[in-house]
Amino acid sequence: MRNEVRSDRGSEPGRGFDPGLVDDDQIVAWGRRVIELEAGGVAALKERIGADFCAAVRLMHGCPGQVVVTGIGKSGLIGRKIAATLTSTGTRAAYLHPIESLHGDLGMVRRGDVILAISKSGETEELETIIPVLREMELAVIAMTAQRDSTLGAGADIVLDIGNTEEACTMDLVPTTSTTATLALGDALAVALLSLRGFGPSDYRQLHPRGSIGRSLLTVGDLMHTGEELPVVRMEAGADQVLLEMTSKRLGCTCVVDADGRLQGMITDGDLRRSLEKGFDLGAVIAADLMTAGPKTITAGDLAARAVNRMEEYKITQLIIADETGVPLGIVHLHDLLQAKVV
Repeated sequence: MRNEVRSDRGSEPGRGFDPGLVDDDQIVAWGRRVIELEAGGVAALKERIGADFCAAVRLMHGCPGQVVVTGIGKSGLIGRKIAATLTSTGTRAAYLHPIESLHGDLGMVRRGDVILAISKSGETEELETIIPVLREMELAVIAMTAQRDSTLGAGADIVLDIGNTEEACTMDLVPTTSTTATLALGDALAVALLSLRGFGPSDYRQLHPRGSIGRSLLTVGDLMHTGEELPVVRMEAGADQVLLEMTSKRLGCTCVVDADGRLQGMITDGDLRRSLEKGFDLGAVIAADLMTAGPKTITAGDLAARAVNRMEEYKITQLIIADETGVPLGIVHLHDLLQAKVV
């Protein structure tokens, strides 16, 4: 091992610092210390979630306009992420740069908006300049700060305390623990709001129609073949009708229903092949003789990913979608799931 450079806070590089004197154990210790301090900062937030947090959530939920998030530097970067999370989970939000706001961007703010201002110290000069202007517009202000008695805290309607915990850098200067805690508190606001709104998977999918998230939220109903595309024959249909229906609909299968239109079975290409191997005379059999009774089904509201799991479980390539009375509504094929990139 090389010579060790250690202190209670770890080695503190400066002029003349020689990286060659630092061993791997010290590098690991630095990394673990960051995780430990940031995890502690986030964990400490739990006890601060109380009346102020509830008031902030209800204020944002009842906001007739949008939540305008503002902050500068690292706080601004975190603010952008909080605004994006709010927007993607059903709460109208936008980020306002404090400096640009002084040069015309205040025009994006309207009466009825709620301001979410972020500053660890609560003494950010740019925020001190715009908060009075926003107050003149009679806008409610929520402060996220580590200093409740700061200028920002004193000028806010609600203060959310991020905690004045030790930063994770060895100098206790670089915003690390504080920005992590702020981000976590922003996530807590967003999740509480989406829960209060009853925001569900279908709402989330509407806002995320593309990418892996959109694909993961596709339902069977989004992909199934229905209407004229759905192959269906009666139990007494002859094999020629079965073949015609399967060939014309090109799904490699057909539903078999009774006189009331309720699902009784399914015939696949494999069923026909096995019937021929058994010596069946296709000119003398009907659909009821060829079908597999009690086929696997799924509901239109099930996630497409669940259809994939069921196909893998039962080693099949099609699933019938039936309503609560047993009437077939559609069919989803493995090829449909592949094409939608669910698989």
